Amino acid sequence: MALKNPKKKAERSNLSAGLLMFRIKGGEVQVFLVHPGGPFWLKKDEGAWSIPKGEVQENEPLLETAIREFEEEIGVSVKGEFLELGSIKQRGGKTVHAWAFEGDYNESQPIKSNMFTMEFPPGSGKMREFPEIDKACFFDLEEAKRKINAAQVEFIERLQNAISTKKS
Repeated sequence: MALKNPKKKAERSNLSAGLLMFRIKGGEVQVFLVHPGGPFWLKKDEGAWSIPKGEVQENEPLLETAIREFEEEIGVSVKGEFLELGSIKQRGGKTVHAWAFEGDYNESQPIKSNMFTMEFPPGSGKMREFPEIDKACFFDLEEAKRKINAAQVEFIERLQNAISTKKS
């Protein structure tokens, strides 16, 4: 059976939205990033972290997606003013839309991430469950730029510009 509109499905899977939470601690801006769970990402660090984000559902407003995904991946409700950071295109072709907001998170609190199932080890026939996110924490801006997916560095720079413009 053929898909009714295979092109539409591909477009949806290439569109994500997320939130970049930040805080000011000791006069320094810090951003909150998440590390993907699962065996592929286990030993990857620099360039592997991301803003909490996820796939946009059909007819779902982008900001609503960003808020929903943050709450699903971290287990924390978010409120406040959201600063639009625009969009970027990642190397794999995915377009990510992001908003920033000021907030805080107790990093000693366990993450309540969604789980996903995959065959592991590959070819074993054994299905295992893994968290979508296995770690989350705040980083200063320079460290965050090293940790985050290279395409998403632009979100941090846009946040920096917005904060420095606000101070002026």
